[in-house]
Amino acid sequence: MKLYSLSVLYKGATKANLLKAAYDLSSFSFFQRSSVQEFMTFTSALIVERTSQGSRASVKEQEYLCHVYVRNDNLSAVVIADTEYPQRVCFTLLDKVLEEFSRQVDSIDWPSGNPETINYKALDIHLSKYQNPREADAMTKVQAELDETKIILHNTMESLLERGEKLDDLVAKSEHLGNQSKAFYKTARKQNSCCEIM
Repeated sequence: MKLYSLSVLYKGATKANLLKAAYDLSSFSFFQRSSVQEFMTFTSALIVERTSQGSRASVKEQEYLCHVYVRNDNLSAVVIADTEYPQRVCFTLLDKVLEEFSRQVDSIDWPSGNPETINYKALDIHLSKYQNPREADAMTKVQAELDETKIILHNTMESLLERGEKLDDLVAKSEHLGNQSKAFYKTARKQNSCCEIM
């Protein structure tokens, strides 16, 4: 799971205006990075231009997913991630970035701003923090913990079932249990067999 780009744009009447952007291009070769960054900037602007006000969308481009959120005030954000990255976490990140950006940067600067004139430094921090969605997002972290608990629970059930099979062998081989006790165990085992997990 990886985030590659996080951009804040303003959707103008005819085109989108890039206000600020952060990139993590470490997975690309050094010679490809400038081209990849230009492509991500172009794609982000194009997606914002074609997304209506007050809506969110996800667009698949090859092995990447571009998530966009265009607010009613035309302030927009785009995150480009791989297809494994959770969509809900992307939109949480976009909400957070746009809310923070609108508090720190005056709306008068949005239509004419550019990355050099806009003073907003948190994009790189957010891009870095959200690389691991489990740590950045509380819901994802809880879901991961639940998944781990479920795995432990399944392992425990498997070990209990293995123990149960071994217990059958022990009962059959036991010299200390009388025939009546063995019959009782077999009957109880049959009665409880409806509760086995396959």
